[in-house]
Order: sequence, then structure tokens, then C-alpha cells
Amino acid sequence: MTDEALAQRVRTLMPQAKSDLTEMVSFRSVHDPEQSPPEQCQGMVDWLLEAFTAVGVADAAEHETSDGSKAVTGHIDGPDDAPTVLLYFHHDVQPPLGDDEWDSPVWELTERSGRWYGRGAADCKGNIAMHLTALRALAGDIPLNIKIIGEGSEEQGTGGLEDFVPKNADLLRADTILVCDSGNFAVGKPSLTTTLRGIANVVVTVETLGSAMHSGMFGGAAPDALAALIAMLATLRDADGNTTVAGLDNTQVWSGVDYPAQQFRTDATVLDGVDLVGSGSVSEMVWARPALTVLGIDCPPVVGSSASIVPRARARLNLRVPPGMDSQYAQDALITHLQQAAPWNVRVGFDREAVGSPFVGSTEGIGYDTLVDSMQTAYGTDVLLQGQGGSIPLCNVFQSTFADAEIMLMGVEEPQCLIHAPNESVDPTEIEHMALVEALFLRDYARRFRQG
Repeated sequence: MTDEALAQRVRTLMPQAKSDLTEMVSFRSVHDPEQSPPEQCQGMVDWLLEAFTAVGVADAAEHETSDGSKAVTGHIDGPDDAPTVLLYFHHDVQPPLGDDEWDSPVWELTERSGRWYGRGAADCKGNIAMHLTALRALAGDIPLNIKIIGEGSEEQGTGGLEDFVPKNADLLRADTILVCDSGNFAVGKPSLTTTLRGIANVVVTVETLGSAMHSGMFGGAAPDALAALIAMLATLRDADGNTTVAGLDNTQVWSGVDYPAQQFRTDATVLDGVDLVGSGSVSEMVWARPALTVLGIDCPPVVGSSASIVPRARARLNLRVPPGMDSQYAQDALITHLQQAAPWNVRVGFDREAVGSPFVGSTEGIGYDTLVDSMQTAYGTDVLLQGQGGSIPLCNVFQSTFADAEIMLMGVEEPQCLIHAPNESVDPTEIEHMALVEALFLRDYARRFRQG
């Protein structure tokens, strides 16, 4: 099939892609029974099994993983001498973060100003629609082996699939793995995500008094736990906003695509007049350097607070770890830094949370070259190489389990999608173009693989 014929076939399949996404968004598949009924996640799994079977996937099956979520697998068999491609997606979604924060119903795909809105429309059900569209476009003419793996708890980070993959390596083994939980630098700008930052979370607790004490009677000499915590947290950034954890290099550079400051301001909804932080370029700050974020603080709220010295306060800290830096070392360095920054001999305790390693994907090989060419053909422009500040621990599991496989990240989730936020949306042209990218890749990869 010619490039144009394949593009036309994908184009005619877009109404079906919208119908697919409408059905998928209607499932409230948040993998947390306190936020969403479990039968919603099961309904999503049942829909996937039926949908992938209908496009030619054999032995579509569900597997309960160690965290109670369901993984979805299946395969399409090609010639014996053909390579194997594993297509990844996740079918759980983030919670809505308040229905009243949305401009249209959370669980109803709604078209507005050329975009499709709804929780999961991009992350990651838009990528599932991409997979289904690509497979339909190639129906009856797939020259290689395809496997699918769908994760049911990616957004919760509880590790079900990370446990499942090494235990079921033969079921998933492939020459190339397309991790479709990423996206382009911008609409119409084809991009491969080549790096991911790792993660190192810590909860720090500060204690100073046996109980809250009257600030008029004791304030001035009695140590304030909240003030001590604030002082400690203030040492984690310098005046320019650079993360300054002792022992961690914060001068790394980025050699890929430049992220223009004005575009970043728009993408990140930075308020007018508020400065960006850090002494490096935007690309360096968000993809190549450590970044410390205070996720939350436990202390008395303003409403209901009293004139009392706070005896105990704690904060949850999220440290993003760039490629080339060990996440466990970074977590240790953060704890040591806070211990040394604690004033007045306050009591300090730590709870270690998630640690995930940075990731560097494939930037050479037959799969990589084929995917870059497929993107250039589909979009008619050069491919950009970008990083991602987020973490996908499963990528490291894939890498350690399938050491010889090429692993690449792609998808429909460009910045305007507002993934994880209210009013998540997807640009349908990204589903169309990326489905064409995937179809072109699956068509051409087998031939190039045989040629060596």
C-alpha cells in the first residue's frame, strides 16, 4: 500500500476513532476504589478485549497484577522470520480533580474549538485510539509480529505491571517496544521523547514541642516547627530558583530541541509578570537538571488557625532526577541536606517514598531509523528530539528485561492536552497523524529488519 493510500485509509477511519474514544472516556477507570467503582476499570478492560479482538488481535486476555489492576495482552502473528513489535498503553486515568473545574462533562467526550475534551482523551486513551486506528488501517496486511500490553494502574504508580513484566518476559518479548504514553513537542511537530527524569520522593517531619503553645506567652523563645520546616525548605533553591541539594549537580546541559521560553510560559499557564526560574534554558531546567517540588505541607490551615506555636509540621517533597544521576543517591543526598539544614536542633524524621531511575531511550538502530522516517512522512517535516520531565518507571523495567530491544516513546499527548489537569483534551489531528506514523512504521519495519 502506498503512503498516500495508507494516509487516506487512516483519514476515513477517524470517525471510528472518535467513536472509540467516546466509549473509552465514558469509563471512569481510576484505579482507586475510594475514587471510582472497580467495575468501571473492569468495564474498560472488557471493552479493550473486544476492541482489540475485532482488529485482529488473537488471544486477547486480562491478567490480574500484584496491585490488583488488570493488564491486557494479545498478539498478531506474522511471518516466522519477521521482527516483533510490542505496543504499550495504559487504560487507567487520573481522577478529575473536581467536576466543577471542567468546562464540559468529565466522562463525556466533548468537541470544542476543534479539540476533544474528557478525562483520558489524551492520557492515555487517545493513544489506544491511535493503536486501534493503525491496526485497522493495516487490516489483512501486517508483515510482522505484534504484541500489545495495556497497564491498569500507571497513574497510581503502584507497580503492578512493573512486577508483571519480568515474570512474563516470554509473553512480551519483542525487538522494538513503542511506549505510547508521550507526545509531540507541539501540535504538528513530530517528536521522539529520548529521556525521562527519575524520581525520589521524601516526607520530612519536624517536631519541636509536646503540644501547641500560646504564641503570646511563649513566642520568641519556643521553637516553631513550621518556621523550622520553612527554613529547611528554603535552602533547596537558590535566588534564581535552581534546585540546590548538596551533592547533586545542577549544571547539566540539553542538546536536543530548544523549548522557547514564551511557549513554555503558555504551556505551563505562567501568570503575566511572574518569572520563570533557574539559570539554565527551559529545556535544561525541565529535562536535564534535578528539580525539587514541595508537593504538600501539613500544618494548620489559615481558616481555623489559632495564636499558637506549631509543635509539628511535615512536607512531602518530589525530586526529579535527570539522566546520568542515580535516584537512590539523590534521595540520600536530599535527606542529608535537610538534616544539615535543620535549625535549633529540632527533631527531624524522614519517610522514604518512591524511587525511580531516569531513562534514556533508543536513538539509533533499525527501529529508530524507521520510526523517524515514518514521522517525517506522516507530518512532512523534521523530527525533534525532546526530553520529558515526568517519570515512567516501567521503561527501565522494559530496558532491564529486554536488553536488546529498541525502546522509543511517542504518542498524542502534546502540551495543550493538559494531561492530569482539569479540561484534558486531545487534538484529533494528532491521533490521525500518529496513527499514520504507527501504520507506516509497522509496514516498513519488517522489510528493513530483514535487510539488516
